Amino acid sequence: MRISVIGCGYLGAVHASAMAELGHDVVGIDVDAAKIAQLAIGKPPFFEPGLPEVLTSAMNNGRLRFSTDIADAAGSQVHFIAVGTPQKPGGYSADLRYVDASIESLLPHLSDGDLVVGKSTVPVGTAARLAELIEAGSGASLAWNPEFLREGFAVQDTISPDRLVYGVAPGSRGEHATELLNEIYATALAADTPLVITDYATAELVKVAANAFLATKISFINAMAEIAEVTGADVTQLADAIGYDGRIGRRFLGAGVGFGGGCLPKDIRAFTARAEELGRGESVAFLKEIDKINLRRRQRVVDLTVGALGASVYNAKVAVLGLSFKPHSDDVRDSPALDVAVQLRGLGADVVATDPQAIDNSRARHPQLQYSQSLEDTLQGADAVVLVTEWPEFRHLDPVWAGSLVKTKTVIDGRNALDPAAWRAAGWTYHGLGRP
Repeated sequence: MRISVIGCGYLGAVHASAMAELGHDVVGIDVDAAKIAQLAIGKPPFFEPGLPEVLTSAMNNGRLRFSTDIADAAGSQVHFIAVGTPQKPGGYSADLRYVDASIESLLPHLSDGDLVVGKSTVPVGTAARLAELIEAGSGASLAWNPEFLREGFAVQDTISPDRLVYGVAPGSRGEHATELLNEIYATALAADTPLVITDYATAELVKVAANAFLATKISFINAMAEIAEVTGADVTQLADAIGYDGRIGRRFLGAGVGFGGGCLPKDIRAFTARAEELGRGESVAFLKEIDKINLRRRQRVVDLTVGALGASVYNAKVAVLGLSFKPHSDDVRDSPALDVAVQLRGLGADVVATDPQAIDNSRARHPQLQYSQSLEDTLQGADAVVLVTEWPEFRHLDPVWAGSLVKTKTVIDGRNALDPAAWRAAGWTYHGLGRP
């Protein structure tokens, strides 16, 4: 099928490349000329494992091209909207200006029978509003097809999703949308991927509800870590024990510095804002506490570091391991790791931070920090080591080798990713979160 993808950021670039890899004829469109220029030569503007390979493959096969001209979307049967919905400055609500602008610019190029498909995460009620605009302005139809990508696994999650959700209009428009989407996702459906066909509102809520649940689970175990720290309990063993319960499960029960990134924090905030607009703010009021718990864990890592250094970090060299919000990504949006580094620098520490992929993005946001590509140089002469992103090279760091480089063998494990026994055996003072 001929497909256009409007918005070539993280979501759009991955979706366009994956759709082309599946055999569709795809044009990716974005107003950012620099981003399009990079993509046009097969170079993703961000780090995502597997993306360079599918991007290059699709372009070499002639199934994928990029443009800054929305007119190039004309002639496509299906148009995916994959623009950002950031948090509004000074508030919790989602900023829909990019979604609205993309629809307005696309309208003149739509034909009767075309299908516009929303991928962006939007407040419930947005799709119904846009559907009226699209149908009145062009005769095209709208579907909402939320994404469930995990950064670091986005290509895999697009080509082989764990579920598909279609939010469609009632009647013949919905039937037409379903037929087109089934054709687009034929490979996944042939592999028995679960499919939920529903209304607009449910499809919009699926994504924010999923993120709210994950955020709740992460913050729950971090709340237990707070209790463990004042009782002498071990939150890791606690998570193991309750994780054996099939109703609970062990995944996302890793206590640590908390969640971040471009989705979970802003999505749960936008969800609470929308619920309040609907007069049901009390239904998700707990999400505000989830947000507070999450932010407290960042402060806890800072406090542990200060305490380990004798109540002051002034002029102490602190080696910060990790800057991205999660491993296998260069994304530093709302990153707990970068936040911890900035807070320690603000307290007067001589912070040297390293990360396999996120240094450039971090430097663009916080040039006041000192960065190093070398793990050895980062550790050299350090008074304390703070692990805040669980990259494999940090998880598997040899405590004996690291101990030969630092000035003082003090480690703050902000992800509970290290083996305390091994580090203590190598002479380190180990501080975990919710661990004795």
